[in-house]
Amino acid sequence: MHDRSALGPADVSDEQLGEMVAKLFDTDPAETRVLESVAQEFPYDLPAITTAGRYWVSGTAEVGGDPKPFRMFVKHVQSWARHPFFAMVPPEQREWAAATVPWRTEALAYRSDLGDRLPQGLTMVRALGVFDLDEESNAVWLEEIPLVAREWDMGRYSQAARLLGRHATSARVMELLDSVGHTMTIQTYYDGRLSMAVLPVLRDDSVWRHPLVAAAFDDGLRARLLEAADRSAEYAEELSSRPIVAAHGDACPNNLLARADSDDFVLIDYGFWGPGPIGYDLSQLLVGDVQIGRRSSADLAQVEDAIFAGYMAGLRDEECWIPDDVVRRSHALQLLIFTGLSALPFDLLDAEPTPELHQVAAHRAAIARFSLDLVDATA
Repeated sequence: MHDRSALGPADVSDEQLGEMVAKLFDTDPAETRVLESVAQEFPYDLPAITTAGRYWVSGTAEVGGDPKPFRMFVKHVQSWARHPFFAMVPPEQREWAAATVPWRTEALAYRSDLGDRLPQGLTMVRALGVFDLDEESNAVWLEEIPLVAREWDMGRYSQAARLLGRHATSARVMELLDSVGHTMTIQTYYDGRLSMAVLPVLRDDSVWRHPLVAAAFDDGLRARLLEAADRSAEYAEELSSRPIVAAHGDACPNNLLARADSDDFVLIDYGFWGPGPIGYDLSQLLVGDVQIGRRSSADLAQVEDAIFAGYMAGLRDEECWIPDDVVRRSHALQLLIFTGLSALPFDLLDAEPTPELHQVAAHRAAIARFSLDLVDATA
């Protein structure tokens, strides 16, 4: 029996599924037959505008005459022009807006040999199949790997940052930037989301009167953010001049999974993998969990010290001798431009201001303040 209807357009033929199962078990496709399969949606509570769906596909296959269970993970990736949020983009900006968010990079990464190039201690899930569905979507089928939940203490943050530093400056990894990486730049982000969505909201007096904002972002923080907004073009130009390395693009703890059978980190979600200024991946490692409410902002300084030291150690492992102050300034600018300036809880302003949401706003205000302080300290 087969029921993979949950996959919709991301489904494959029974023959293609059989070939992937043979690849999973490293067996001869001629001796591998899928007996049954079923698809179920994978529960995931974090929105992603380029992800149409996530699924488990499980079943039983006959391999060399013996039944064997299998399970695979399927990710349906699409242009964000197909996401409901895209309807809010003004018609005259839609063609440009669709082109500014990469969605093909994930498939390119899994079709490449990036996994063989990653530094020891950083691994990539093996792709069993990558399928183009149409001109604006594809599906990636991945093997299931054993995972375990591990506490993100300072040692774990430091080790993750060290591996990201090695990933950033590894010559073998950087060789793939032209064939796998996207074409987004700091200027692309500045001209797009920052100038069109973030800065206008920052300059809207009514936003600052919203209960969630007014309670967390005091007058002093508002003045500092507006001053930074006025200097944002200057900051973006400065960040654009920094050395370019290989960046994951969203190296938050949620995308650095822990294997159950080793101490390796499993790096996932390659939608924004590509070129970026040195220190690019430190921002999301630092604040990713704070932004989504999984971690308090109370130890931002301690975490930042740990990850910066780890990242610099990773650079030195790869014989990269960019000075510490150059990297830290780049990191500070990245944090402010991509996170600090957009720290106001724009996404929560239509919700009832509950105590929980007030807490989220307070943590985001702490991120904004920390990013401003870091830019000042590295000037």
